[in-house]
Amino acid sequence: MGTKIIPVIATRKSLSKKQRALEILTRLKRLYPDATCSLNYSTPVQLLVATILSAQCTDERVNKVTPALFTRFPDAESLANADLSELEELVRSTGFYRNKAKNIQAACRMIVNEFDCVVPNQMEQLLRLPGVARKTANVVLAHAYGINAGVTVDTHVKRLSNHLGLTKHTDPVHIEQDLMKLLPQADWENWSIRLIYHGRAICKARSPLCAACELADLCPAANKPTSVG
Repeated sequence: MGTKIIPVIATRKSLSKKQRALEILTRLKRLYPDATCSLNYSTPVQLLVATILSAQCTDERVNKVTPALFTRFPDAESLANADLSELEELVRSTGFYRNKAKNIQAACRMIVNEFDCVVPNQMEQLLRLPGVARKTANVVLAHAYGINAGVTVDTHVKRLSNHLGLTKHTDPVHIEQDLMKLLPQADWENWSIRLIYHGRAICKARSPLCAACELADLCPAANKPTSVG
């Protein structure tokens, strides 16, 4: 029997954007049922520090750096009082290490002086900390405190959300606003984690594996016919 080509656009056009987003979410849950934050940490302040270090750096690299870092400086007080040059050396391999070390120390000093050594659990307070924007704040709130205050938008989430036609924006703040309108609040953070897993495994930036992608029939960027025979 000859190969029959089924255009993937048929499924996409039969659903609204919100319906597609919910179907994508359902499939991501099935594909990555155990997906969780890839960063290793024991406390909220360690999660905060690891997330700051993850900017322009892989989680794998951060996880290689943090064991020695957290052994030497395990909490906000010790990080606040650390020798900055030693702190810089410990985080050097994550890139932009001078700026990251400076922000980590300044954030921890604020946590010690203004929040009684406890990482705040409110978005407005977290955003006051040096080096903390909404991405980092969302990660800390979701994984340290179980609060879904927004959608974490990293490079994978930004790229895949555009490919999937869920946003036309390129800046993280507007992408987050678009996604928050499409997804249930309870799933805001696990959406991001699972989309990151999918970006690493299938929808790779340089060579997306559209032929193996279970979201292809929902994705305007998928450039493959589906064959059945």
